[in-house]
Amino acid sequence: MNTRLLALAALTAALSMSAACGSQGGGSPAAPVAANETATDMASETPSEAASETPSASASPTATGTPVGAGCSSLPASGKGSPAELAKVPVGTALSDIPSLSTLARVVKKAGLAETLNSAQDITVFAPTNEAFNKIPKSQLDQLMSNRKSLRGLLAYHVVKGRKAPADMHGQLTSLEGRKLTVSGSDSSLKVNDATVTCGNIATSNATVYAVDKVLMPR
Repeated sequence: MNTRLLALAALTAALSMSAACGSQGGGSPAAPVAANETATDMASETPSEAASETPSASASPTATGTPVGAGCSSLPASGKGSPAELAKVPVGTALSDIPSLSTLARVVKKAGLAETLNSAQDITVFAPTNEAFNKIPKSQLDQLMSNRKSLRGLLAYHVVKGRKAPADMHGQLTSLEGRKLTVSGSDSSLKVNDATVTCGNIATSNATVYAVDKVLMPR
């Protein structure tokens, strides 16, 4: 069986396992998020089916171009956390190396998914910044952090298959949680749902990262 599909299936299973069926609206971040796509479904895909994800069927397995967006100026020019160094480490590690994503790194660790993300292959992660998490009332964030089921479902909504370049960011993408993300704009003015990409096209060794200014909630 295709190694990439197996790795993606394992990631989906870890991200969505035990995610309870909850509200279909945009309610409180503390509400459990339903996981509609199973590992069995993904493992049964043929390679051609896996490549048919919209909007681009040809997302490169390796990063191309450079980071885009006003927020990229906060990345160090060299050393830990710089684009050159981030490209050498897997995404779970990279999140911890980017200061503006330290809260997300903590959430991923709390959910027990850091190593799962590190072992995944060819994914795109929409990464809420620290400021994005600060927009959530502390009581709701604390409740979310105490519920691993909710965390896993919510994080799965922030991950899609394939490395997405800025040119791929239009139309709809299906998250590993199973529901759709709407992407629009171009280059330095990209949006995911109603969130703005502050710095995108950040390459890690196994993923592409787009930092966003809001925590994404299923519609």
